[in-house]
Amino acid sequence: MFERSVAGYDDALFDAAGLRSTDQVLDLGCGTGSTSRRAARSAMRGGVLGVDLSSAMVSAACRRAEEEGLRNAEFLQADAQIHPFAPASFDVAISRTAAMFFSDRVAALAKVRRALRPAGRLILLVWRPASRNAWFLELTRALADGRRLPTPPPDAPSPFALADPDVIAAVLSAAGYADVAIRGLEGGMYLGPDPEQAYDFTLGFLGWMLDGLDPVRRARACEALRCTIDAHAGLDDVSFGSAAWLVTARSQQASAD
Repeated sequence: MFERSVAGYDDALFDAAGLRSTDQVLDLGCGTGSTSRRAARSAMRGGVLGVDLSSAMVSAACRRAEEEGLRNAEFLQADAQIHPFAPASFDVAISRTAAMFFSDRVAALAKVRRALRPAGRLILLVWRPASRNAWFLELTRALADGRRLPTPPPDAPSPFALADPDVIAAVLSAAGYADVAIRGLEGGMYLGPDPEQAYDFTLGFLGWMLDGLDPVRRARACEALRCTIDAHAGLDDVSFGSAAWLVTARSQQASAD
């Protein structure tokens, strides 16, 4: 469901990546591997390494790649911020809605840069500000039940930690990248084929917001969530508006090291 929820951005992500058949690709925060598998189908004479913190997701990614017969896709359960990738071993690094969660963004992306070959390419998809993302505003407003919830510090990992293009440019410059380009995209955030599945999916990643509510307020918040989801239900799915930045950059090994 998480893969499907943001899949509407995949064409733009891969158009920007411009993968060649011989490329070696690093997929950061690969989840259950949909982006890794798509990269593997483009780089058939190259290879893809998908990396994720979740062992369960990595296991699912391995299984799905095997089912598709993608022998050029490998997966690793690891923290990309500290994993010792071989230097200059990848042509392209991609990351779909994952780079915002690095605890030290500069250090993590500098490590990725060192794993890229000279003039290697970095392509990131990150969320634009919360104010541009109806899925976040409306779902959290329903579950907040009138509470003012704290926001994370600007440097803390969060979905919107890279929402400011000036921050993106500064982070990538400090991490040793050149030719940074940032383009705004808008699309739908898919939550499920029908309101009931969308409701269950939403509680799967935002249910923590109900913690501490008494039974009356919990029931009220859940009902508000159902009403919000119902309002976005179409004939075939439940979808909310979303907005992201597509970020491209190039490694500049010599000057940064």
